[in-house]
Amino acid sequence: MFDHELLNYLEGYLTEERKQRFCDVLQKRTRHITVAVEDVYQLHNTSAILRSCDVFGVQDLHVVEDRFGKRMDKNIAMGAEQWVDVNRYQTTTDCISKLKNEGYQIVATTPHDDSSLLHDFYPQKKSAIFFGTEREGLSKEVMQRADGFLKIPMVGFSESLNVSVSAAIIIQELAQKVRSSNLDWQLTPMEVLDKRLDWTKKSIKDVEGIIKRYRNT
Repeated sequence: MFDHELLNYLEGYLTEERKQRFCDVLQKRTRHITVAVEDVYQLHNTSAILRSCDVFGVQDLHVVEDRFGKRMDKNIAMGAEQWVDVNRYQTTTDCISKLKNEGYQIVATTPHDDSSLLHDFYPQKKSAIFFGTEREGLSKEVMQRADGFLKIPMVGFSESLNVSVSAAIIIQELAQKVRSSNLDWQLTPMEVLDKRLDWTKKSIKDVEGIIKRYRNT
């Protein structure tokens, strides 16, 4: 059961402006679309994708760390890791299975000719958008288990974009489509409360000591 009294108590350590900021941001957060990154090698690319999730209101980032290990631990995007939930997986199989069990369709980003163009793609269903490695793209497993394919239309000589640039373009476009729709795209009231408590805890120094004293009173 959610501890409303604890949330109210801890929010007393925040300014009114910060509390209102949390509420305003959470009203535009979504889990209707989510982002998955498979074995991205360059640290700054994963960090940039994390920032894009935060900036454009996507609450969850799923990171497969099969080949290159934990690639976000040292050079994480400044501040963004506090506001976006990062879910880590050792294998692509685990990541896809979890997302499918949660009702997501798997959408692979790829320049293949049979892919849907970004401006034609509408995330009517809950959608997990997968981005692959800088060198090789997405794995065969993602391509085989994907429910759909997506690409950014290009009209220049270059045939590809940096993965973090591609992610930023796609996340912004899809998040805007979702927020402008009649879909049930917002966080549930309980999810909002959970994130308010989580963000409040992350904003208070020595929060564990404060909670311990609160529970002992």
